[in-house]
Amino acid sequence: MSAAPTAYERYLPWRHWAEAGFVAALLLSNVVGNSLTTWIELNRGGPSPVALWEPVVWEASSAAMWALLIPAIAWLTRRWPTHWDNWRQRLPLHLLASAVVCLLHVAGMIGLRVLAYRWQGLDYGFGPWPRELLYEYLKDVRSYASIVVIVEVYRLLLRRLQGEASFLAAPDDAPPADPGERPDRFLVRKLGREFLVAANDIEWLQAAGNYVNLRVRGHDYPLRSTISGIEERLDPGRFLRIHRSYIVNLDRLASIEPLDTGDARVHLHDGTVLPASRRYRGELRERLGEA
Repeated sequence: MSAAPTAYERYLPWRHWAEAGFVAALLLSNVVGNSLTTWIELNRGGPSPVALWEPVVWEASSAAMWALLIPAIAWLTRRWPTHWDNWRQRLPLHLLASAVVCLLHVAGMIGLRVLAYRWQGLDYGFGPWPRELLYEYLKDVRSYASIVVIVEVYRLLLRRLQGEASFLAAPDDAPPADPGERPDRFLVRKLGREFLVAANDIEWLQAAGNYVNLRVRGHDYPLRSTISGIEERLDPGRFLRIHRSYIVNLDRLASIEPLDTGDARVHLHDGTVLPASRRYRGELRERLGEA
Protein backbone atom coordinates (compact mmCIF):
# COMPACT_ATOMS: atom_id res chain seq x y z
CA MET A 1 0.00 0.00 0.00
CA SER A 2 1.53 3.31 -1.06
CA ALA A 3 1.95 6.09 1.43
CA ALA A 4 -0.44 9.04 1.33
CA PRO A 5 0.97 11.99 -0.65
CA THR A 6 2.55 14.71 1.41
CA ALA A 7 1.41 18.32 1.37
CA TYR A 8 4.37 19.15 -0.87
CA GLU A 9 3.45 16.37 -3.33
CA ARG A 10 -0.16 17.54 -3.44
CA TYR A 11 1.00 21.08 -4.13
CA LEU A 12 3.44 20.21 -6.93
CA PRO A 13 0.86 19.72 -9.75
CA TRP A 14 -0.59 23.14 -8.93
CA ARG A 15 2.66 24.93 -8.25
CA HIS A 16 3.07 26.76 -11.58
CA TRP A 17 -0.61 27.71 -11.64
CA ALA A 18 -0.42 28.98 -8.06
CA GLU A 19 2.71 31.02 -8.74
CA ALA A 20 1.32 32.51 -11.97
CA GLY A 21 -1.99 33.19 -10.28
CA PHE A 22 -0.33 34.97 -7.36
CA VAL A 23 1.69 37.22 -9.69
CA ALA A 24 -1.34 37.94 -11.88
CA ALA A 25 -3.56 38.75 -8.88
CA LEU A 26 -0.89 41.01 -7.37
CA LEU A 27 -0.30 42.93 -10.60
CA LEU A 28 -4.01 43.22 -11.39
CA SER A 29 -4.83 44.52 -7.91
CA ASN A 30 -2.07 47.11 -8.26
CA VAL A 31 -3.40 48.22 -11.65
CA VAL A 32 -6.95 48.62 -10.35
CA GLY A 33 -6.00 50.22 -7.04
CA ASN A 34 -3.36 52.59 -8.38
CA SER A 35 -5.50 53.62 -11.36
CA LEU A 36 -8.44 54.53 -9.14
CA THR A 37 -6.38 56.41 -6.56
CA THR A 38 -4.52 58.32 -9.28
CA TRP A 39 -7.74 59.27 -11.02
CA ILE A 40 -9.35 60.37 -7.71
CA GLU A 41 -6.28 62.44 -6.84
CA LEU A 42 -6.28 64.18 -10.23
CA ASN A 43 -10.02 64.83 -9.98
CA ARG A 44 -10.01 66.42 -6.53
CA GLY A 45 -9.64 70.02 -7.69
CA GLY A 46 -12.45 69.87 -10.24
CA PRO A 47 -12.72 68.33 -13.69
CA SER A 48 -9.95 65.83 -14.22
CA PRO A 49 -7.14 67.08 -16.50
CA VAL A 50 -6.80 63.56 -17.91
CA ALA A 51 -9.25 60.96 -19.16
CA LEU A 52 -9.93 57.92 -16.97
CA TRP A 53 -8.25 55.59 -19.44
CA GLU A 54 -4.91 57.38 -19.04
CA PRO A 55 -4.07 56.24 -15.49
CA VAL A 56 -5.22 52.77 -16.50
CA VAL A 57 -2.72 52.80 -19.38
CA TRP A 58 0.05 54.08 -17.09
CA GLU A 59 -0.49 51.34 -14.54
CA ALA A 60 -1.25 48.55 -17.01
CA SER A 61 1.89 49.27 -19.06
CA SER A 62 3.99 49.12 -15.90
CA ALA A 63 2.32 45.88 -14.79
CA ALA A 64 2.83 44.30 -18.22
CA MET A 65 6.58 44.96 -18.01
CA TRP A 66 6.77 43.58 -14.47
CA ALA A 67 5.01 40.44 -15.69
CA LEU A 68 7.87 39.97 -18.15
CA LEU A 69 10.64 40.93 -15.71
CA ILE A 70 9.58 38.90 -12.65
CA PRO A 71 10.51 35.53 -14.25
CA ALA A 72 13.94 36.96 -15.10
CA ILE A 73 14.41 38.14 -11.51
CA ALA A 74 13.31 34.70 -10.26
CA TRP A 75 15.89 33.08 -12.56
CA LEU A 76 18.59 35.43 -11.25
CA THR A 77 17.81 34.54 -7.63
CA ARG A 78 17.82 30.85 -8.52
CA ARG A 79 21.22 31.17 -10.21
CA TRP A 80 22.67 33.29 -7.39
CA PRO A 81 20.59 32.63 -4.25
CA THR A 82 20.60 35.26 -1.51
CA HIS A 83 20.60 34.28 2.18
CA TRP A 84 21.39 35.91 5.50
CA ASP A 85 25.00 34.79 5.32
CA ASN A 86 25.74 36.08 1.80
CA TRP A 87 23.50 39.10 1.25
CA ARG A 88 26.46 41.49 1.52
CA GLN A 89 28.29 39.63 -1.27
CA ARG A 90 25.11 39.60 -3.37
CA LEU A 91 24.34 43.30 -2.84
CA PRO A 92 26.47 44.63 -5.76
CA LEU A 93 24.87 42.05 -8.07
CA HIS A 94 21.38 43.11 -7.04
CA LEU A 95 22.15 46.81 -7.34
CA LEU A 96 23.39 46.27 -10.89
CA ALA A 97 20.42 44.02 -11.69
CA SER A 98 17.96 46.57 -10.27
CA ALA A 99 19.39 49.26 -12.55
CA VAL A 100 19.07 46.99 -15.60
CA VAL A 101 15.54 46.03 -14.57
CA CYS A 102 14.62 49.70 -14.18
CA LEU A 103 15.91 50.58 -17.66
CA LEU A 104 14.01 47.68 -19.24
CA HIS A 105 10.88 48.48 -17.23
CA VAL A 106 10.90 52.17 -18.16
CA ALA A 107 11.74 51.61 -21.82
CA GLY A 108 9.05 48.95 -22.19
CA MET A 109 6.27 50.82 -20.43
CA ILE A 110 7.00 54.05 -22.35
CA GLY A 111 6.81 52.11 -25.60
CA LEU A 112 3.43 50.66 -24.60
CA ARG A 113 2.14 54.07 -23.52
CA VAL A 114 3.23 55.67 -26.79
CA LEU A 115 1.29 53.00 -28.70
CA ALA A 116 -1.80 53.46 -26.53
CA TYR A 117 -1.74 57.24 -26.88
CA ARG A 118 -1.25 57.04 -30.65
CA TRP A 119 -4.24 54.71 -30.80
CA GLN A 120 -6.21 57.58 -29.22
CA GLY A 121 -4.69 60.12 -31.63
CA LEU A 122 -2.54 61.71 -28.90
CA ASP A 123 1.16 62.05 -28.04
CA TYR A 124 2.66 60.70 -24.83
CA GLY A 125 5.28 62.78 -23.01
CA PHE A 126 7.52 61.12 -20.42
CA GLY A 127 9.06 64.36 -19.17
CA PRO A 128 12.72 65.28 -18.55
CA TRP A 129 14.60 61.97 -18.76
CA PRO A 130 17.20 62.47 -15.95
CA ARG A 131 14.62 63.53 -13.38
CA GLU A 132 11.95 61.01 -14.41
CA LEU A 133 14.41 58.14 -14.70
CA LEU A 134 15.71 58.81 -11.19
CA TYR A 135 12.13 58.95 -9.94
CA GLU A 136 11.32 55.63 -11.61
CA TYR A 137 14.49 53.98 -10.27
CA LEU A 138 13.66 54.99 -6.70
CA LYS A 139 10.34 53.19 -7.14
CA ASP A 140 11.71 50.24 -9.10
CA VAL A 141 14.55 49.46 -6.72
CA ARG A 142 12.00 49.01 -3.93
CA SER A 143 9.84 46.83 -6.14
CA TYR A 144 12.91 44.80 -7.16
CA ALA A 145 13.93 44.30 -3.53
CA SER A 146 10.39 43.25 -2.60
CA ILE A 147 10.32 40.69 -5.41
CA VAL A 148 13.67 39.21 -4.34
CA VAL A 149 12.52 38.94 -0.72
CA ILE A 150 9.20 37.36 -1.67
CA VAL A 151 10.87 34.84 -3.99
CA GLU A 152 13.52 33.84 -1.43
CA VAL A 153 10.97 33.52 1.40
CA TYR A 154 8.73 31.43 -0.85
CA ARG A 155 11.61 29.11 -1.72
CA LEU A 156 12.51 28.85 1.96
CA LEU A 157 8.94 27.79 2.76
CA LEU A 158 9.06 25.20 -0.03
CA ARG A 159 12.32 23.80 1.33
CA ARG A 160 10.81 23.60 4.81
CA LEU A 161 7.75 21.84 3.39
CA GLN A 162 9.83 19.45 1.33
CA GLY A 163 12.61 18.93 3.86
CA GLU A 164 16.25 20.05 4.12
CA ALA A 165 19.19 17.72 4.53
CA SER A 166 22.36 18.25 6.54
CA PHE A 167 25.38 16.20 7.48
CA LEU A 168 24.72 14.13 10.58
CA ALA A 169 26.55 15.75 13.49
CA ALA A 170 28.63 13.68 15.88
CA PRO A 171 27.40 13.27 19.47
CA ASP A 172 28.58 15.86 21.98
CA ASP A 173 31.02 13.39 23.57
CA ALA A 174 32.45 12.20 20.25
CA PRO A 175 35.66 13.52 18.68
CA PRO A 176 35.29 16.18 15.95
CA ALA A 177 34.32 14.76 12.59
CA ASP A 178 36.95 14.62 9.88
CA PRO A 179 35.97 17.06 7.10
CA GLY A 180 36.80 14.31 4.59
CA GLU A 181 34.83 11.62 6.40
CA ARG A 182 32.24 9.87 4.25
CA PRO A 183 28.78 10.07 5.80
CA ASP A 184 26.62 6.96 5.63
CA ARG A 185 23.50 8.90 6.64
CA PHE A 186 22.10 12.41 6.31
CA LEU A 187 19.80 14.21 8.72
CA VAL A 188 16.61 15.55 7.11
CA ARG A 189 14.46 18.17 8.85
CA LYS A 190 10.91 18.40 7.58
CA LEU A 191 8.09 20.41 9.18
CA GLY A 192 9.60 20.18 12.64
CA ARG A 193 10.44 16.47 12.37
CA GLU A 194 13.83 14.84 11.85
CA PHE A 195 14.66 11.55 10.19
CA LEU A 196 17.69 9.86 8.67
CA VAL A 197 18.38 9.13 5.01
CA ALA A 198 20.95 6.50 4.11
CA ALA A 199 23.61 7.73 1.70
CA ASN A 200 23.16 4.61 -0.43
CA ASP A 201 19.47 5.50 -0.92
CA ILE A 202 20.44 8.67 -2.80
CA GLU A 203 19.62 8.16 -6.48
CA TRP A 204 21.36 11.25 -7.84
CA LEU A 205 22.46 14.72 -6.82
CA GLN A 206 22.10 18.05 -8.58
CA ALA A 207 23.81 21.37 -7.91
CA ALA A 208 21.38 24.24 -7.32
CA GLY A 209 23.12 27.48 -6.40
CA ASN A 210 24.43 27.24 -2.83
CA TYR A 211 22.63 23.91 -2.40
CA VAL A 212 22.88 20.38 -3.70
CA ASN A 213 19.57 18.55 -4.10
CA LEU A 214 19.65 14.95 -2.91
CA ARG A 215 17.17 12.84 -4.87
CA VAL A 216 15.79 10.10 -2.61
CA ARG A 217 12.77 7.95 -3.57
CA GLY A 218 11.26 10.70 -5.70
CA HIS A 219 11.91 13.51 -3.21
CA ASP A 220 14.47 16.32 -3.38
CA TYR A 221 16.23 17.32 -0.17
CA PRO A 222 18.45 20.43 -0.46
CA LEU A 223 21.79 20.20 1.32
CA ARG A 224 23.84 23.35 1.96
CA SER A 225 27.02 22.43 0.11
CA THR A 226 28.79 22.68 -3.23
CA ILE A 227 28.69 19.77 -5.66
CA SER A 228 32.48 19.40 -5.40
CA GLY A 229 32.37 19.48 -1.60
CA ILE A 230 29.84 16.69 -1.31
CA GLU A 231 31.53 14.69 -4.10
CA GLU A 232 34.63 14.41 -1.92
CA ARG A 233 32.56 12.95 0.92
CA LEU A 234 30.61 10.34 -1.07
CA ASP A 235 31.76 6.77 -1.67
CA PRO A 236 33.62 6.88 -5.02
CA GLY A 237 32.86 3.20 -5.49
CA ARG A 238 29.14 3.95 -5.61
CA PHE A 239 28.80 7.59 -6.75
CA LEU A 240 30.26 9.19 -9.86
CA ARG A 241 30.31 12.74 -11.18
CA ILE A 242 28.79 12.74 -14.70
CA HIS A 243 28.32 16.47 -15.24
CA ARG A 244 29.41 19.71 -13.60
CA SER A 245 25.99 19.78 -11.92
CA TYR A 246 25.19 16.07 -11.48
CA ILE A 247 26.39 13.05 -9.51
CA VAL A 248 24.73 9.66 -9.99
CA ASN A 249 24.47 6.53 -7.89
CA LEU A 250 25.89 3.84 -10.20
CA ASP A 251 23.53 1.23 -8.74
CA ARG A 252 20.60 3.22 -10.21
CA LEU A 253 22.07 3.46 -13.69
CA ALA A 254 20.36 1.49 -16.48
CA SER A 255 22.02 2.65 -19.71
CA ILE A 256 24.05 5.35 -21.45
CA GLU A 257 22.87 7.01 -24.66
CA PRO A 258 25.75 8.58 -26.64
CA LEU A 259 25.08 11.85 -28.45
CA ASP A 260 26.64 13.25 -31.63
CA THR A 261 28.11 16.15 -29.65
CA GLY A 262 30.30 13.80 -27.59
CA ASP A 263 28.07 14.18 -24.57
CA ALA A 264 25.62 11.53 -23.43
CA ARG A 265 22.34 10.91 -21.63
CA VAL A 266 22.28 8.66 -18.59
CA HIS A 267 19.09 6.63 -18.12
CA LEU A 268 18.21 5.41 -14.63
CA HIS A 269 16.05 2.41 -13.71
CA ASP A 270 13.12 4.65 -12.74
CA GLY A 271 13.09 6.37 -16.15
CA THR A 272 14.97 9.49 -15.09
CA VAL A 273 17.31 10.91 -17.73
CA LEU A 274 20.36 12.91 -16.66
CA PRO A 275 22.98 14.73 -18.77
CA ALA A 276 26.53 13.39 -18.93
CA SER A 277 29.15 15.73 -20.36
CA ARG A 278 32.04 14.55 -22.49
CA ARG A 279 34.43 15.60 -19.72
CA TYR A 280 33.12 12.82 -17.47
CA ARG A 281 31.91 10.33 -20.10
CA GLY A 282 35.25 8.49 -20.36
CA GLU A 283 35.42 7.75 -16.65
CA LEU A 284 31.78 6.71 -16.68
CA ARG A 285 32.45 4.15 -19.43
CA GLU A 286 35.50 2.85 -17.60
CA ARG A 287 33.59 2.43 -14.37
CA LEU A 288 30.77 0.58 -16.13
CA GLY A 289 33.34 -1.64 -17.82
CA GLU A 290 34.71 -2.59 -14.42
CA ALA A 291 31.25 -3.50 -13.12
